[in-house]
Amino acid sequence: MDNRKYLHFEDIEAYKTAFQLSNTVWNAVLQWDNFSRDTIGKQFVRAADSISANIAEGYGRYSKKDKVNFYRYAKGSTLETLNWYKKATIRKLIPIEHGKKIEIDLEKLPKLINWLIKFTNENLTI
Repeated sequence: MDNRKYLHFEDIEAYKTAFQLSNTVWNAVLQWDNFSRDTIGKQFVRAADSISANIAEGYGRYSKKDKVNFYRYAKGSTLETLNWYKKATIRKLIPIEHGKKIEIDLEKLPKLINWLIKFTNENLTI
């Protein structure tokens, strides 16, 4: 009997952090007025949602090259999310209780995604 434990994408720290971030962003944007949600909010949520989505999609790909490509998309989405976060902060749309959490996750994610890319490049042969 095979007792090996296989890693699931939901076990990856970068995915867990990105998933949590997207829900924090969602909860913050829900509190905004219609104009703010329609202009910045939708793009902010889409960018944050795409980080974990790209990590999940990359994990499901077969080749190392495909996996890394999607992880790089996730890194780009992290920077896009940072852009929207900065605009929302300057425009005083982010409540303090959400702002600190978003900021912490946005600081952690590039390092976590870089680690995921490095791990994939070093440990996969295909």
